[in-house]
Amino acid sequence: MNQIYRTEHDSMGEVNVPENALYGAQTQRAVDNFSIGQQTMPDAFLRALVIVKLASATTNGRTGALDEVVAASIENAAIELLSDNHFSDHFPVDVFQTGSGTSSNMNVNEVLARMASLASGKDVSPNDHVNYGQSSNDVIPSAIHIASALDIHSHVVPALEHLKTVLAKKAQDTHHMIKTGRTHLMDAMPVRFSQVISGWIAQIEHAESLLLFNQCQLQKLAIGGTAVGTGVNAPAGFAKDVCAELSQITGVVFRPTDNRFAAMGAQDTIVATGAALKTLAVALMKIANDLRWMNSGPLAGLGEIELPALQPGSSIMPGKVNPVIPEAVAMACAQVIGNDTTITVAGQSGNFELNVMLPVMASKILDSTGLMARSAISLADQAIAGFTVKEDVIKEPLARNPVLVTALNPVIGYLKAAEIAKKAYKEGRAVIDVAEEMTEISRDELEILLDPARLV
Repeated sequence: MNQIYRTEHDSMGEVNVPENALYGAQTQRAVDNFSIGQQTMPDAFLRALVIVKLASATTNGRTGALDEVVAASIENAAIELLSDNHFSDHFPVDVFQTGSGTSSNMNVNEVLARMASLASGKDVSPNDHVNYGQSSNDVIPSAIHIASALDIHSHVVPALEHLKTVLAKKAQDTHHMIKTGRTHLMDAMPVRFSQVISGWIAQIEHAESLLLFNQCQLQKLAIGGTAVGTGVNAPAGFAKDVCAELSQITGVVFRPTDNRFAAMGAQDTIVATGAALKTLAVALMKIANDLRWMNSGPLAGLGEIELPALQPGSSIMPGKVNPVIPEAVAMACAQVIGNDTTITVAGQSGNFELNVMLPVMASKILDSTGLMARSAISLADQAIAGFTVKEDVIKEPLARNPVLVTALNPVIGYLKAAEIAKKAYKEGRAVIDVAEEMTEISRDELEILLDPARLV
């Protein structure tokens, strides 16, 4: 079927645009120019961009900067667009576009202008009306902040709270269980399962605290800075009023940035947020790998726990079951660590009054928030909640663990204790039996001194 086109105009002349497209000439030029990534901007970012336009139209209508009918038509168009089941279809611009994100800003401006024009019968301009008091240079950084803050608030933090709850329940259920601790992957002093899990919880809490701090910073917006931070063409009080509207719409409090030149010329808050997400990724990868190691075997590995059997593990080895969820989470974490590198490189590309890698920063930061939220839920519900501890497996090597002799150091000294440990290991005997032979300590006292429960 042949595509039907209509002719649109911009400052550079005529452009043929698909007849059924809501966007216009500038978006079509971007579609024609940018095809490097073959991926469009994240929905969360685009929705944040639409919300900025909604808040701006409401502000401009109330202050009289825009005709009331025009402003209302833009507001209605934005609300309708946000509820459109085919939302993504209207935004075909590639991630790898002009570094300011101007193409995405104009894409949204054109879609809203056309929708508003068709609904109101007025000639609503994407530049003069939808973009009034704004520039791509302050709108795009603001949209990145809004989308990231909302993702952390609505998805990442609730996911981490859920993970902590599941971990706390597992710690409670396994508190009575004592296992061989390991350092350098070698047998070490005993630990409670609950102590191991408490370490995981502390890691999650630390990463969460970093994310919450950065969320507060993300709630400061560049809006009102317009072209270079000076606020040219923005009405007085515009930034404050738009932030108030954004707070009302989202339920999260936004406010103008303390310094618009920093907010537009640099993206330090996004860099810091990417680093916080990387910290979370490192924590989740640590937990995932601990689970993999403890689940290894079941016969030739540690075999201390058994993860839920979710799917066949091999196309050729019948009966094999693999730790699929920890592996999937570890891969997601690797991607987030890679995203942080991209964000870091992009963050240093602030040239004078504008960072020129905004679209890729938006793409990677929101990829990371989504991956971390879903990873935390998956790890909690599909791995941690359902794993069982093999108590018989952890008890047997614990009794024979030569490192238990560490408890005798204060009584007989390090060197004598080392002799006992080496002999116990060489002969495959329990430490208590060898210690009874090589010291003057009574059996009853040794049972007390070498009791694993006393050592945790």
